[in-house]
Amino acid sequence: MALRNAILAALLDGESSGYDLAKEFDASVANFWMATPQQLYRELDRMTAEGLIETRVVQQERRPNKRLHSLTEVGHAALHEFVASESKPTAIRDELMVRVQSMQTVDAPAVRVAVEEKREWAVAKLARYERLRSRLLAGRTEQAYLEEAERVGPYLTLMRGISFEQENIRWSEFALAVIDRRISAQV
Repeated sequence: MALRNAILAALLDGESSGYDLAKEFDASVANFWMATPQQLYRELDRMTAEGLIETRVVQQERRPNKRLHSLTEVGHAALHEFVASESKPTAIRDELMVRVQSMQTVDAPAVRVAVEEKREWAVAKLARYERLRSRLLAGRTEQAYLEEAERVGPYLTLMRGISFEQENIRWSEFALAVIDRRISAQV
């Protein structure tokens, strides 16, 4: 999937600045697509040139002018084409898994630190996703939200992110217990 498709999907909620898109990517889209602000801004420029989005400049007095982006008909059509296209299986590339796969007894303490960092990161992301879920639900039950919301895709992807981080925590705790036993056996 190209970054442009994730941007097109984010713009379904309406006009947005690059800064706000970057914040949204960090808060919600990051559970399935990562992009740096620099990548995002470069892609916004390309998408404007290709007619997928239109950009208008809002004059601001005490700050730099703000560029607001919105979908064009061509952008909507491109997004619909992407949604209807065949999906490819996801390939996982995780540097930590290479470290774990390669771990020898002498490496166990260093790998343990890396796994603990992954667990801490997952705990923090899970908390952020749970706060976002509470905001989306806005006091409604999940069932009520799913029946009433105009778009349920953001909620479904958020739930996938929650499940992913819960599994990262579960696996990290399992791996830490195994590594701790290996380290204790060597002492």
